[in-house]
Amino acid sequence: MKEVRLYSDGSSRGNPGPGGYGTVLKYTDAEGKEHVREYSGGYAVTTNNRMELLGCIVGFEHLKVPCKVTVCSDSQYLCKAFNEHWIDGWLRTDFKGKKNVTLWKRLLSAMMGHEVTFQWVKGHNGHPENERCDQLATAAADQDNLPEDDLGDMDFLKDNE
Repeated sequence: MKEVRLYSDGSSRGNPGPGGYGTVLKYTDAEGKEHVREYSGGYAVTTNNRMELLGCIVGFEHLKVPCKVTVCSDSQYLCKAFNEHWIDGWLRTDFKGKKNVTLWKRLLSAMMGHEVTFQWVKGHNGHPENERCDQLATAAADQDNLPEDDLGDMDFLKDNE
């Protein structure tokens, strides 16, 4: 099974506000050559947690075969959900009362077939890949003409928005 490191970060200029995600995938092949792919995107009105989740989702959705994946993120929300088994309780209650349900379910689906571990890294602390993801995420959030967030679970918006 190929070993992949998935780095991701999310950003929001206001919460909610314009936001973006950045993802870096790294894989070293049998000859020792490192392969790196970067992905980013943004939305006009979203939240930081949504972008943290989406960055991870996008990384998994670009994997073509089952892999052993280490997810490195500065998101306590993302890492603790798995490392402290919050997700198990959420699944038992079908995510009752939880936000971002569509994204959590999409992440779980994208993770299927992979062996996954989550590693929390301190943000804005000089970790090269985390810093790169932050650059990608903030650049995406700062783009003009961002699309509307069509990812479901828009419960963070007021009824009149």
